[in-house]
Amino acid sequence: MGLGDLTRINTNLQALQAYTYLQRTNTELGLRQLRLATGSRINRAEDDSAGYSIAAKLKAKIRGQEQALANIGDAKSLLTVAEGSLNSIMDILQTMKEKVVQAANDTMGTEERNAIENQLNQLTAEIGDILDATKFNGKALFSASGTVSLYFQVGDTADAQDNFEVAIDAISNTSAATGGLFSSVTSASVFDGSSWTLDNVAMATNALKGIEAAIQDVATRLGKIGDYQKRLSFKLDNLSTAKNNYEAARSRIADADFAYEQMQLARLQILQQTGVAALAQANAAPQSVLQLF
Repeated sequence: MGLGDLTRINTNLQALQAYTYLQRTNTELGLRQLRLATGSRINRAEDDSAGYSIAAKLKAKIRGQEQALANIGDAKSLLTVAEGSLNSIMDILQTMKEKVVQAANDTMGTEERNAIENQLNQLTAEIGDILDATKFNGKALFSASGTVSLYFQVGDTADAQDNFEVAIDAISNTSAATGGLFSSVTSASVFDGSSWTLDNVAMATNALKGIEAAIQDVATRLGKIGDYQKRLSFKLDNLSTAKNNYEAARSRIADADFAYEQMQLARLQILQQTGVAALAQANAAPQSVLQLF
């Protein structure tokens, strides 16, 4: 580093050096102020090219995980809709069982059994309405012919473990050939219009067996949905923890340390003031040459 000669006034080397260091101080001071203003240590790729690249990839992963968490929440909501419908069907089946048990008793006459028969028909129709109406965002959750397969993206990668499949078996209250869950319910009858009491009691007993089978089937389906929901809850907890860890890793790379930046800012502000004073003195120094004249 040249020190300069104050007797040579065409080139004030001391002023140039003071100006250069003042500019460096001003540049770094602006950088520290930007970090304090934005809260980020890396605001441009040139600040830390490697750190910028790593932080950008971590941010992309974190945003993917955030959407995956939302997907899991939506999946749980969908399963809750299916669960609610099955619970309603379970309530209907329990009511049907109650009525069939009542009809199997010989205290019931022709008119009473006919009234129970009509009620069973209406309850069966309601089961069909519930199945048809159970949809989520327009997608039917119960099919009368074939399994409804639902796929949920529960992670931010294309790996198999990040794609969760839910299978809802076919369910029908109209035909034994298409699912057949409620074929026994549809055929459940406690009255054939005749007055032969023994035949009506036998019909009610047979209907009771079918309804009990349907109740067991619905209970099994509810258990499967509960298992799916529990797995999704575990995935939600695990993904939330992973996301927090990735956030911590990205923060350590990209976020500004306010205590450190404020310390550096104080140092640079002092250097800025001394730099301005040094530049002023360097500019005034050549005037001493006038004393030679």
